[in-house]
Amino acid sequence: MQTTGNTILITGGGSGIGRELALRLHALGNTVIVTGRRLEVLQAGIAGPHMHALELDVDDIHAIEAFAQQVLGTFPQLNVLINNAGIMRYEDLSKHSDLCDAEAQITTNLLGTIRMTNALVEHLKLQANAAIVTVSSGLAFVPRSDAAVYSASKAAVHVYSQCLRQQLSGQVEVIELIPPAIQTELTPGQSNREGYMPLNVFMEEVMALLCAQPTPNEIVVQRARLQRLAEREGRFEQVFERINANAIAQRR
Repeated sequence: MQTTGNTILITGGGSGIGRELALRLHALGNTVIVTGRRLEVLQAGIAGPHMHALELDVDDIHAIEAFAQQVLGTFPQLNVLINNAGIMRYEDLSKHSDLCDAEAQITTNLLGTIRMTNALVEHLKLQANAAIVTVSSGLAFVPRSDAAVYSASKAAVHVYSQCLRQQLSGQVEVIELIPPAIQTELTPGQSNREGYMPLNVFMEEVMALLCAQPTPNEIVVQRARLQRLAEREGRFEQVFERINANAIAQRR
């Protein structure tokens, strides 16, 4: 991935990984457009004249199509899409529920990624140094049982990314970012949760990998390798039990 001179669109750019990616990529000399549901939050994070905030709810398929036309009219040089918007909810699968949280996670995490890519892919194929970055999770590879739908949605993002990479080979670079548990605002209390990777430490490692030439197809920081490689290395059951024992202790 070219790391400077791009015009980059980041969904979910108002907090956490999205906000940090925006700031760091802007500092490298890129034009960065951040999107999210709350414009005032996005605008508070603007760090210079080449950062721009645009309101977008990736749950709304009609809004995505209209947004794509708007953003390409204003930024015709757009050549990088980072599908970062995501939500996580804990759930008890042993009880009947209304499935609102389950459906919301699938809509934001998976359909949001698919719909944003679909809206911009024809444009991106015509751009020099084009790239699509998807954000999955270590939980895509070893799930957390109390975040089953989140884990499943991120596993689907991983599979989608693999297929997208194959179909866009030679046209658009497809990179998957696979975070471990990070201190962000993804869930209540997570931003200072003991044992989670500090966001700034994570981002330093991510940026080093993004700036590598050639950029890896998967951005996997050292801490995320435990989950990413668990099944390949025959450690899935061990890591699954460890992650879920920690989850139980966290809930107490």
